[in-house]
Amino acid sequence: MLDVGDQAPDFAVAAHDGTTVRLGDLAGRKVLLWFYPKADTPG
Repeated sequence: MLDVGDQAPDFAVAAHDGTTVRLGDLAGRKVLLWFYPKADTPG
């Protein structure tokens, strides 16, 4: 688990356009990760 103030580990996610975005590619920039846990999933 991360604690408040910890540096986020590098990770990769699929963007809305199908490209892959890595956190490390955005180093030095402010990043907001916005997700919907149940979006496009059953239940």
